[in-house]
Amino acid sequence: MSSGNNTDQRVEAYQAALRAEHAAVYGYGVVGGRIREGRRDEARSAYDGHRARRDELRRTVRDLGGTPVQAEAAYALPFPVPDSPAAARLAAQLEDRVAGVYADVVRATEGERRRAAADALREAAVRAVRWRGGSVAFPGLAERHEPTSAAATPQT
Repeated sequence: MSSGNNTDQRVEAYQAALRAEHAAVYGYGVVGGRIREGRRDEARSAYDGHRARRDELRRTVRDLGGTPVQAEAAYALPFPVPDSPAAARLAAQLEDRVAGVYADVVRATEGERRRAAADALREAAVRAVRWRGGSVAFPGLAERHEPTSAAATPQT
């Protein structure tokens, strides 16, 4: 594998993570508007965390010579979110999706970038457990076995 291909794979892994972070930021806007009062701080903290990761990913893609993907104007949600229980389910799905793309970044990178991606995967997995009230066997890989109803997807 040439160095150029390796860089391309890393850029694409980071672009996928950036797309997931854009969707998570959008999705947490919905979660924050529907979640019950007692969990709003948790939603706000997750929203802020995803915004920070999104901004970091933009810088990383640029550092690797890529042009960061832009957020979509809107994202289709995987199911209606009329109330707090649905908002918590959406948050868990958002975190599962984010964990999955960071698992791909871990595979595509090494050194400090791999550690940072592993930290992001862990944070997403922990948030998913909190939202879901339970864990999955392999965080970041669970959604690989589910139908493609991944969290928020671009709405065209």
